[in-house]
Amino acid sequence: MENQQKAGKIGMVSLGCPKALVDSERILTQLKVEGYEVVPSYEMADIVVVNTCGFIDSAVQESLDAIGEALRENGKVIVTGCLGAKQDASGGNLIAGLHPKVLAVTGPHAADEVMQAVHTHLPRPHDPFVDLVPDHGVKLTPKHYAYLKISEGCNHRCSFCIIPSMRGDLVSRPIGEVMREAESLVKSGVKELLVVSQDTSAYGVDLKYRTDFVNGRPVKTRFAELVQELGELGVWVRLHYVYPYPHVDEVLGLMADNKVLPYLDVPFQHSHPDILKRMKRPASGEKNIERIAAWRKICPSLTIRSTFISGFPGETEEEFQHLKAFLEEAKLDRVGVFAYSPVEGATANQLPNPVEEAVREERRRQLMELQEGISFQCQKAKVGTRQKVIVDAVSGEGVLGRSMADAPEIDGHVHMPKPAKTWLRPKVGDIVTVKVSGHDAYDLFGDIV
Repeated sequence: MENQQKAGKIGMVSLGCPKALVDSERILTQLKVEGYEVVPSYEMADIVVVNTCGFIDSAVQESLDAIGEALRENGKVIVTGCLGAKQDASGGNLIAGLHPKVLAVTGPHAADEVMQAVHTHLPRPHDPFVDLVPDHGVKLTPKHYAYLKISEGCNHRCSFCIIPSMRGDLVSRPIGEVMREAESLVKSGVKELLVVSQDTSAYGVDLKYRTDFVNGRPVKTRFAELVQELGELGVWVRLHYVYPYPHVDEVLGLMADNKVLPYLDVPFQHSHPDILKRMKRPASGEKNIERIAAWRKICPSLTIRSTFISGFPGETEEEFQHLKAFLEEAKLDRVGVFAYSPVEGATANQLPNPVEEAVREERRRQLMELQEGISFQCQKAKVGTRQKVIVDAVSGEGVLGRSMADAPEIDGHVHMPKPAKTWLRPKVGDIVTVKVSGHDAYDLFGDIV
């Protein structure tokens, strides 16, 4: 019998946002296709791939620490991701300068370059078992939900953001390609698709909404058409990073008709027009209250999640109070607030009148305290109602899940005791009906019925 070359063993460390997670999944899928073995520890690995984040200072430090740890524990490290595209003050590659022992450095969405580096330092196995890789590829999320990345990059140049310098301009995937991946994921057992990109609402703009084919039918590569197609798959579809452009209104009817989840993740970032202009945000903040009211009129069950920045350079007390008043009026269901962090390379760093760090943090605290009260009332209104819940975990202590209003990792949970009746006990990935009996500011408590 002919001797076969032993499969190389690869470790993976994946940091950053869901878009980076999808990049990691693509790399892992290609590794498996080519016959490499993916292993869970430094000790077992021949090479470690570290997928980095470079958005804010804390993420940069986490990535640099992860690279250092991989070098100490293993010694053979390939770096990819957003931080891999950053330059140092002299114009050289930041990572190569700080960690000269890394084998190779690539930028984001660079699976081909990563594979070339792997081939250089760990030759491809002779006989890969391609049939062992599922059609939907290798996933890093639980089996019942998956991120569906519809585009790369962004055409905007927000002054606090350096993502376009690392990930480039908007590049949308043709709608036929996106739908084939979505259908494959559903076929594999995925019950919830989380649509992600840098700017989901702009999907297809770069392609001038070019027509592609979905199961033989001509369909435009456009945001509204994509949501409509995903809504026919019979699974939960959750929309993230949706800028509040007017054409977003087109998908609210699909939410009202239960085709997709009544959930919008809209990164407003601020409310005051002057701050938004300094941020160079693509959507005006002047009509966002009216837009939110219009969305809720079409779909009363709509959940809106958003993020805001406190203490942006030049933010006056008046502008901060404007943001507080916006939150009080908008009554958003889910809110995250980040104190402004000066990211190296961001043009906002050159704006006049920077806000002191202590003030930035105090304003963040005030906004989160205000939002906690709003969230508490939103949750209180659900007591006595019946909610559809997707099950994330089952243990001896009970059942943990998420309602339609809860995205994984960033929102709340629904806590349920394990039903006494065996036939009512769910499995991970099941969607059950829960009667809500209690709440706190972020979570719900209830019983499976």
